[in-house]
Amino acid sequence: MSWTRGALWSLTVIVVSGGAVRLTGSGLGCSDWPNCEEDRFVADLEYHALIEFANRLFTGVVAAAVILAVLGSLRRSPRRGDLVLWSWGLVAGVAAQVVLGAVLVKTELDPRFTMGHFLLSMVLLANAVVLVELAGRDDGVARRVAGPFTPVARIIYAVGAILLVSGTIVTGSGPHSGSDEAEVAERLPFLVREVTRIHSIIALILLFGVVWLIRSAHLRQQPEIRWRATVAASLLIAQGVVGYWQYFAGVPVLLVGVHILGASLSWIAIIRLHLSTTVDTAVLVNRADSRETVT
Repeated sequence: MSWTRGALWSLTVIVVSGGAVRLTGSGLGCSDWPNCEEDRFVADLEYHALIEFANRLFTGVVAAAVILAVLGSLRRSPRRGDLVLWSWGLVAGVAAQVVLGAVLVKTELDPRFTMGHFLLSMVLLANAVVLVELAGRDDGVARRVAGPFTPVARIIYAVGAILLVSGTIVTGSGPHSGSDEAEVAERLPFLVREVTRIHSIIALILLFGVVWLIRSAHLRQQPEIRWRATVAASLLIAQGVVGYWQYFAGVPVLLVGVHILGASLSWIAIIRLHLSTTVDTAVLVNRADSRETVT
């Protein structure tokens, strides 16, 4: 399980380091792929090149963490097909990220590919969270199915995904293109004020849903669901504070970086919340047996 956690947190760190590349204008610090430049693999001793190259090197750390997660799932006894499948999902996702990263450089930081790069990272985070949760369950535990709170959690999950997409549109329309070179600083053709307003409305809808789930879980005495929903709500509130702060402060890079980290942690919390609403089938059988006995 520790290996799966290592994969999850390395994937979280690289989201933030990738954001640092964009926020420092270092997206084209290395203009080629996989070499930093056409004639050399290692970056020159230049600010932007070193930042971009360091992010690429950290991809190796992520790859190693993912490989360990795969080996852990293959060596686990008894071997579980669900863990093997989800661990290989990480391999496929990281490989796709490498390809997408190369395309991003070749297209000189086209904002649409930048959006795709971030959203694929969120898919990888979701995969890693599921893997961690599954690895933490006993090998003999029965299959888990949807519980009474699962439909609401699925709506929260869907709204959270929409929030992520809208956030990338705000970023793609904003001032941080990933390069200090004005001639390649292509942006999406939207007014930042308008897309930010839409993003904020979606965030408020999401927060309302999570708060409603906290109350419902409290009334039905579901402490795990209540706790995970409380964590998600707290992160969303913090995200809102940082979001408004950065908007009215002129989008400073440090606050944007904090917002990127907050988005990753909030997404992880939402996935964990969704997973907590599933129910062990053995529990359902025991409840049914108890009702028959009472009858």
